[in-house]
Amino acid sequence: MLRVDLRELRHGPVEVQADVAASDAMFEGLDLDLVAPVEVDGMVQAADSGEYLFRAQVGTRARSSCRRCLTDVEHDIELDLNVLFSSDPDAADDPSIYPLPVNPTHLDLGSVVREELALAVSPFALCREDCAGLCPECGADLNAGPCKCTVAAEHN
Repeated sequence: MLRVDLRELRHGPVEVQADVAASDAMFEGLDLDLVAPVEVDGMVQAADSGEYLFRAQVGTRARSSCRRCLTDVEHDIELDLNVLFSSDPDAADDPSIYPLPVNPTHLDLGSVVREELALAVSPFALCREDCAGLCPECGADLNAGPCKCTVAAEHN
């Protein structure tokens, strides 16, 4: 599905289209709560000798907690990927290049999609920019209005 046999590139670029279930094993271990399939629409093509370019649009929807009030927040994730795979040992130190072994037979695009999704999700989600958060004393959601606790005067 997200694996390209490099022999296919002899005939030109290879289209890559997939809808990967949010529950797919390739997302296990990530701190992501995906609520929609991950849609991948792209192309792989040979570049220089021993290099391959993967360009794709990746989209999904994820859920996280607002960092201020802890309510669930769903947000779209849209990525434009331009990834270079290379077997050049001099390129191994470049974090923007995915290394390949000598004489590769395939490209594992799933690992790229997994990593790029993990990097794209903000760990600091907000339900809205002006979220008032929770009262530090009683825990009331201050977005619903002022709380009634003893420290209400301090933050209202």
